[in-house]
Amino acid sequence: MIRRASIPGRINIIGEHTDYAGGRSLAFASQHRLVLEAEFLQAGFEGEETVVALWREAGGQPARLHVSSTIPIGKGMSSSAALCLSVVLCVHGKSIDKQDACIEAQRLEHVVLGTPCGLLDQMTMMHSLENHCVLIDFSTMETSVIPLPTDWRFKLVDSGIHRTLNTQQYRNTSNEHTRTKHVESENARVLKAMKGTNNELGHLLNETHASLREMGVSTPEVDALVASLQTTDGVHGARMMGGGFGGMILVLVENEKILPDWEIVVSSQAGFVEEIL
Repeated sequence: MIRRASIPGRINIIGEHTDYAGGRSLAFASQHRLVLEAEFLQAGFEGEETVVALWREAGGQPARLHVSSTIPIGKGMSSSAALCLSVVLCVHGKSIDKQDACIEAQRLEHVVLGTPCGLLDQMTMMHSLENHCVLIDFSTMETSVIPLPTDWRFKLVDSGIHRTLNTQQYRNTSNEHTRTKHVESENARVLKAMKGTNNELGHLLNETHASLREMGVSTPEVDALVASLQTTDGVHGARMMGGGFGGMILVLVENEKILPDWEIVVSSQAGFVEEIL
Protein backbone atom coordinates (compact mmCIF):
# COMPACT_ATOMS: atom_id res chain seq x y z
CA MET A 1 0.00 0.00 0.00
CA ILE A 2 1.06 3.58 -0.70
CA ARG A 3 -0.14 6.65 1.16
CA ARG A 4 0.39 10.08 -0.32
CA ALA A 5 0.00 13.28 1.70
CA SER A 6 -0.18 16.74 0.11
CA ILE A 7 0.36 19.77 2.36
CA PRO A 8 0.22 23.46 1.35
CA GLY A 9 2.56 26.27 2.29
CA ARG A 10 1.37 28.83 4.85
CA ILE A 11 0.77 32.51 4.19
CA ASN A 12 0.13 34.52 7.33
CA ILE A 13 -1.67 37.74 6.44
CA ILE A 14 -1.49 39.22 9.92
CA GLY A 15 -1.08 37.90 13.45
CA GLU A 16 2.66 37.14 13.71
CA HIS A 17 4.27 35.81 16.91
CA THR A 18 0.89 35.45 18.59
CA ASP A 19 0.19 31.70 18.41
CA TYR A 20 2.36 30.78 21.40
CA ALA A 21 0.82 33.65 23.40
CA GLY A 22 -2.87 32.78 23.04
CA GLY A 23 -3.44 35.42 20.36
CA ARG A 24 -5.08 35.50 16.94
CA SER A 25 -3.93 35.09 13.34
CA LEU A 26 -5.48 35.48 9.90
CA ALA A 27 -3.79 33.20 7.36
CA PHE A 28 -4.35 31.00 4.32
CA ALA A 29 -2.87 28.00 2.53
CA SER A 30 -0.78 28.83 -0.55
CA GLN A 31 -0.48 27.07 -3.89
CA HIS A 32 2.97 25.78 -2.91
CA ARG A 33 2.79 22.15 -1.75
CA LEU A 34 4.89 19.41 -0.19
CA VAL A 35 4.05 15.82 -1.14
CA LEU A 36 5.20 12.79 0.84
CA GLU A 37 4.72 9.35 -0.71
CA ALA A 38 5.06 6.46 1.71
CA GLU A 39 5.25 2.94 0.26
CA PHE A 40 4.86 0.43 3.09
CA LEU A 41 7.43 -2.39 3.23
CA GLN A 42 7.82 -5.70 5.04
CA ALA A 43 10.93 -4.44 6.79
CA GLY A 44 13.30 -1.49 6.90
CA PHE A 45 13.12 2.25 6.35
CA GLU A 46 14.28 4.03 3.21
CA GLY A 47 14.47 7.76 2.66
CA GLU A 48 16.26 10.95 3.64
CA GLU A 49 17.63 10.80 7.18
CA THR A 50 15.46 13.53 8.70
CA VAL A 51 12.30 12.19 7.07
CA VAL A 52 13.00 8.71 8.42
CA ALA A 53 13.68 10.15 11.91
CA LEU A 54 10.32 11.97 11.85
CA TRP A 55 8.59 8.84 10.54
CA ARG A 56 9.98 6.61 13.26
CA GLU A 57 9.21 9.14 16.01
CA ALA A 58 5.61 9.21 14.74
CA GLY A 59 5.40 5.42 15.04
CA GLY A 60 5.44 4.71 11.32
CA GLN A 61 5.74 1.15 10.04
CA PRO A 62 8.57 0.11 7.70
CA ALA A 63 8.30 2.20 4.54
CA ARG A 64 10.06 3.76 1.58
CA LEU A 65 9.66 7.54 1.90
CA HIS A 66 9.95 10.12 -0.89
CA VAL A 67 9.40 13.86 -0.55
CA SER A 68 8.91 16.45 -3.28
CA SER A 69 8.14 20.09 -2.54
CA THR A 70 7.62 23.52 -4.07
CA ILE A 71 7.55 25.20 -0.63
CA PRO A 72 10.73 27.29 -0.31
CA ILE A 73 12.93 26.10 2.56
CA GLY A 74 14.00 28.58 5.21
CA LYS A 75 11.82 31.36 3.81
CA GLY A 76 9.12 31.66 6.46
CA MET A 77 6.54 29.55 4.63
CA SER A 78 6.64 26.64 7.06
CA SER A 79 8.29 23.92 5.00
CA SER A 80 9.21 22.08 8.21
CA ALA A 81 5.62 22.12 9.50
CA ALA A 82 4.43 20.82 6.13
CA LEU A 83 6.93 17.96 6.31
CA CYS A 84 5.87 17.01 9.83
CA LEU A 85 2.18 17.11 8.89
CA SER A 86 2.79 14.96 5.83
CA VAL A 87 4.48 12.36 8.04
CA VAL A 88 1.59 12.37 10.53
CA LEU A 89 -1.03 11.99 7.80
CA CYS A 90 0.83 9.18 6.07
CA VAL A 91 1.39 7.32 9.35
CA HIS A 92 -2.24 7.58 10.49
CA GLY A 93 -4.12 7.85 7.22
CA LYS A 94 -7.62 9.30 7.37
CA SER A 95 -8.20 8.02 10.90
CA ILE A 96 -6.65 11.04 12.61
CA ASP A 97 -8.63 14.19 13.41
CA LYS A 98 -7.36 17.43 11.81
CA GLN A 99 -6.54 19.11 15.10
CA ASP A 100 -4.94 15.97 16.51
CA ALA A 101 -2.77 15.86 13.38
CA CYS A 102 -1.73 19.48 14.04
CA ILE A 103 -0.76 18.73 17.63
CA GLU A 104 1.19 15.60 16.70
CA ALA A 105 3.01 17.46 13.92
CA GLN A 106 3.94 20.20 16.39
CA ARG A 107 5.31 17.53 18.75
CA LEU A 108 7.46 16.08 15.97
CA GLU A 109 8.80 19.52 15.13
CA HIS A 110 9.71 20.13 18.77
CA VAL A 111 11.25 16.70 19.42
CA VAL A 112 13.02 15.88 16.15
CA LEU A 113 13.69 19.25 14.51
CA GLY A 114 14.15 21.28 17.69
CA THR A 115 11.87 24.08 16.50
CA PRO A 116 10.00 25.92 19.30
CA CYS A 117 6.92 26.51 17.14
CA GLY A 118 3.33 27.29 18.02
CA LEU A 119 0.37 25.94 16.05
CA LEU A 120 -0.14 28.68 13.44
CA ASP A 121 1.48 26.77 10.61
CA GLN A 122 -0.15 23.42 11.20
CA MET A 123 -3.64 24.80 11.84
CA THR A 124 -3.53 27.01 8.74
CA MET A 125 -2.45 24.06 6.61
CA MET A 126 -5.17 21.75 7.93
CA HIS A 127 -8.15 24.08 8.45
CA SER A 128 -7.99 26.31 5.35
CA LEU A 129 -10.31 26.22 2.36
CA GLU A 130 -9.56 27.22 -1.22
CA ASN A 131 -10.36 30.92 -1.85
CA HIS A 132 -10.69 31.46 1.89
CA CYS A 133 -8.54 32.55 4.80
CA VAL A 134 -8.78 31.11 8.27
CA LEU A 135 -9.10 33.08 11.49
CA ILE A 136 -7.45 31.22 14.37
CA ASP A 137 -8.02 32.06 18.02
CA PHE A 138 -5.16 30.42 19.88
CA SER A 139 -6.76 31.03 23.27
CA THR A 140 -9.50 28.53 22.40
CA MET A 141 -7.99 26.79 19.32
CA GLU A 142 -11.17 27.66 17.42
CA THR A 143 -11.04 28.37 13.68
CA SER A 144 -13.42 30.05 11.26
CA VAL A 145 -13.03 30.30 7.50
CA ILE A 146 -13.69 33.61 5.79
CA PRO A 147 -13.91 34.27 2.03
CA LEU A 148 -10.69 35.86 0.86
CA PRO A 149 -11.59 39.27 -0.64
CA THR A 150 -10.91 39.28 -4.38
CA ASP A 151 -9.11 42.62 -4.15
CA TRP A 152 -6.63 41.32 -1.59
CA ARG A 153 -3.72 40.53 -3.88
CA PHE A 154 -0.54 39.36 -2.21
CA LYS A 155 2.95 38.78 -3.54
CA LEU A 156 5.97 37.29 -1.81
CA VAL A 157 9.33 38.98 -2.23
CA ASP A 158 12.36 36.93 -1.23
CA SER A 159 14.66 38.89 1.07
CA GLY A 160 17.52 36.61 0.07
CA ILE A 161 18.26 35.92 3.74
CA HIS A 162 17.95 32.30 4.79
CA ARG A 163 16.24 31.74 8.14
CA THR A 164 17.32 29.26 10.79
CA LEU A 165 14.40 27.46 12.37
CA ASN A 166 15.74 25.62 15.41
CA THR A 167 16.31 28.73 17.50
CA GLN A 168 14.64 30.68 20.25
CA GLN A 169 16.38 33.92 19.31
CA TYR A 170 13.14 35.82 19.01
CA ARG A 171 12.19 34.86 22.57
CA ASN A 172 15.38 36.46 23.86
CA THR A 173 15.68 39.66 21.80
CA SER A 174 13.05 41.72 23.57
CA ASN A 175 11.74 42.10 27.08
CA GLU A 176 8.42 40.79 28.34
CA HIS A 177 6.77 44.22 28.11
CA THR A 178 7.70 44.58 24.44
CA ARG A 179 6.41 41.10 23.61
CA THR A 180 3.16 41.67 25.50
CA LYS A 181 2.67 45.02 23.77
CA HIS A 182 3.22 43.36 20.38
CA VAL A 183 0.72 40.57 21.00
CA GLU A 184 -1.95 42.96 22.24
CA SER A 185 -1.55 45.37 19.34
CA GLU A 186 -1.27 42.53 16.81
CA ASN A 187 -4.49 40.93 18.06
CA ALA A 188 -6.26 44.25 17.51
CA ARG A 189 -4.80 44.50 14.00
CA VAL A 190 -6.12 41.04 13.13
CA LEU A 191 -9.68 42.10 13.99
CA LYS A 192 -9.32 45.39 12.10
CA ALA A 193 -7.92 43.58 9.05
CA MET A 194 -11.07 41.54 8.54
CA LYS A 195 -13.13 44.72 8.11
CA GLY A 196 -10.52 46.86 6.40
CA THR A 197 -10.12 48.20 2.88
CA ASN A 198 -6.97 47.51 0.88
CA ASN A 199 -5.44 50.76 2.07
CA GLU A 200 -6.34 50.04 5.68
CA LEU A 201 -4.96 46.50 5.48
CA GLY A 202 -1.77 47.90 3.96
CA HIS A 203 -1.33 50.28 6.88
CA LEU A 204 -1.89 47.38 9.30
CA LEU A 205 0.80 45.31 7.57
CA ASN A 206 3.21 48.24 7.87
CA GLU A 207 2.36 48.56 11.56
CA THR A 208 2.98 44.85 12.07
CA HIS A 209 6.44 45.12 10.57
CA ALA A 210 7.27 48.08 12.79
CA SER A 211 6.14 46.10 15.83
CA LEU A 212 8.18 43.06 14.81
CA ARG A 213 11.20 45.30 14.28
CA GLU A 214 10.73 46.69 17.79
CA MET A 215 10.57 43.11 19.09
CA GLY A 216 13.98 42.51 17.56
CA VAL A 217 13.09 39.70 15.14
CA SER A 218 13.95 41.57 11.93
CA THR A 219 17.30 42.56 10.43
CA PRO A 220 18.57 45.87 8.98
CA GLU A 221 18.69 44.29 5.51
CA VAL A 222 15.07 43.13 5.73
CA ASP A 223 13.97 46.48 7.15
CA ALA A 224 15.57 48.34 4.24
CA LEU A 225 13.88 46.10 1.66
CA VAL A 226 10.51 46.38 3.40
CA ALA A 227 10.83 50.19 3.52
CA SER A 228 11.61 50.26 -0.20
CA LEU A 229 8.61 48.08 -1.00
CA GLN A 230 6.29 50.13 1.21
CA THR A 231 7.07 53.24 -0.86
CA THR A 232 6.68 51.53 -4.24
CA ASP A 233 3.82 52.78 -6.41
CA GLY A 234 0.91 50.33 -6.31
CA VAL A 235 1.98 48.75 -3.01
CA HIS A 236 -0.49 49.15 -0.14
CA GLY A 237 1.74 47.63 2.52
CA ALA A 238 4.53 45.17 3.24
CA ARG A 239 5.98 43.25 6.17
CA MET A 240 8.33 40.39 6.93
CA MET A 241 6.50 37.09 7.28
CA GLY A 242 7.31 34.14 9.51
CA GLY A 243 9.47 33.73 12.58
CA GLY A 244 11.92 36.45 11.60
CA PHE A 245 15.57 37.08 10.70
CA GLY A 246 14.97 36.75 6.96
CA GLY A 247 12.74 34.81 4.62
CA MET A 248 9.84 36.14 2.59
CA ILE A 249 8.27 39.58 2.68
CA LEU A 250 4.48 39.70 2.23
CA VAL A 251 3.39 42.54 -0.04
CA LEU A 252 -0.18 43.73 -0.64
CA VAL A 253 -0.38 45.07 -4.19
CA GLU A 254 -2.99 46.98 -6.17
CA ASN A 255 -2.86 44.54 -9.10
CA GLU A 256 -0.77 41.77 -10.64
CA LYS A 257 1.31 44.23 -12.70
CA ILE A 258 2.91 45.66 -9.58
CA LEU A 259 6.31 44.03 -8.85
CA PRO A 260 6.15 42.01 -12.10
CA ASP A 261 9.09 39.78 -11.16
CA TRP A 262 7.07 38.17 -8.36
CA GLU A 263 3.96 36.00 -8.68
CA ILE A 264 0.59 36.47 -7.02
CA VAL A 265 -0.01 34.09 -4.10
CA VAL A 266 -3.16 32.00 -4.55
CA SER A 267 -5.29 30.49 -1.79
CA SER A 268 -5.22 26.68 -1.90
CA GLN A 269 -6.95 23.70 -0.31
CA ALA A 270 -5.97 22.24 3.04
CA GLY A 271 -3.67 19.28 3.55
CA PHE A 272 -4.99 15.82 2.76
CA VAL A 273 -3.94 12.18 2.48
CA GLU A 274 -4.95 9.52 -0.03
CA GLU A 275 -4.34 5.79 -0.25
CA ILE A 276 -3.23 3.91 -3.35
CA LEU A 277 -3.65 0.14 -3.14
